[in-house]
This record gives sequence, C-alpha cells and structure tokens, in this order.
Amino acid sequence: MTLDDEVDRTIVQALREDGRTTLAQLSELSGLSLSAVQVRVRKLEARGVITGYRAVVDPERIGLPLTAFVEVTPFDQSQEDDAPERLRDLPGIEACYSVAGASNYLLLARVASPRALEELLGMIRREAQVATRSTIVLQTYFEGRSVTPPDPRAGADGS
Repeated sequence: MTLDDEVDRTIVQALREDGRTTLAQLSELSGLSLSAVQVRVRKLEARGVITGYRAVVDPERIGLPLTAFVEVTPFDQSQEDDAPERLRDLPGIEACYSVAGASNYLLLARVASPRALEELLGMIRREAQVATRSTIVLQTYFEGRSVTPPDPRAGADGS
C-alpha cells in the first residue's frame, strides 16, 4: 500500500519522526483543520498504515547492552516450519525476519551479557528445533531511522 496523497505522507512522516506530534501541529503542517487531521489519522490507523505509537528507548540504559543478529535454520527443512510462533514469546528477541539466503530467519536479539546470549541461543535451539549462527554487534551507527514514504508520482528510480 502506498500513500497517494501528499497530506497523508506529511502526517505519516511527522508521526514517524515524533509519535508525540499533536493534532494541532499536524494541522499546521498539513494545512488542514484540526478535525480533518483527526479524521485522516484515524483513517491511517484503520488502514493499518499507522500501527501504533511507542517510546524509543536506549537498550544499554535499560540493561541490554549486547545486540546480536541470530540466523536461524530448521534442522529438517521438510518438516512444518513454525519457528516464528515458537520463538515469539522468548525474552530477548526484539524482531524476527523471514529472509532469503542460507538461513530461513534472522532474529534481532538484545541481552544483558554474553552469558545471557548463550542462554537465549540454547532456548532458541530447544524451542524451535533449529540451528543458529550469531553475529554480535560491536557498535550501532544508526537504527530506527525515519524513512520518507515514497511519492507515487515519482518514477521507479525516485525521480
């Protein structure tokens, strides 16, 4: 789904940059009345464009300084693959991506220590009957960036 309206793109971009942007601020940015902006935001929520609002926290400041990417490959590719469901509630897993390549999934894990990562890897292997391969992040230069919704009037190359 694309945002085919400049006003919707403006609203979405403002909320991506700061989820606490007020309706009054959105009204000023978009040139719409407060009530019209409220209707637009509700429609964007109903369409699933806006899926929630959350605080962005520094993992290190909440005791999770170690970030790792964990590649997950089921032992038996012929068996039903329900690894995401089995891993969904494990503590320390922030995200699970289905990927193309040597592995089936890529997990983003945040834990307190190398020992905690070792324990999490054991839980992942036991719960989902998978092999894992981990890459530990040494430094994060940027993440969670706000991307600009594409303008459908632009060509495939963005021009």
